[in-house]
Amino acid sequence: MYAIVMCGGKQLKVAQGEQVSVELLEGEVGSKVVLDKVLLVADGDKISVGSPLLGNAKVNAEVVSHGKGKKVIIFKKRRRQNSRRKNGHRQSSTVLKITGISL
Repeated sequence: MYAIVMCGGKQLKVAQGEQVSVELLEGEVGSKVVLDKVLLVADGDKISVGSPLLGNAKVNAEVVSHGKGKKVIIFKKRRRQNSRRKNGHRQSSTVLKITGISL
């Protein structure tokens, strides 16, 4: 059984027992989170597709950790003008463990 959910502006395919990294969510480590923006739920041959969302479907998850992603370097340069700028960015993220999918 798997589901496709919207979280943080992105669509993720999740299954029970796996860990996924999403945009930063509020909540302490170990707390429960309910993802209710479910687009699709598939259980074997039975597939339920929302238009755009399934109203009664929910995905239960548990917060495993908070952290930051890999550093991305932004380097801008203007040729022949001795002008350059270097910035770095690390996106904050939350790791969730999917505990259940209910339809």
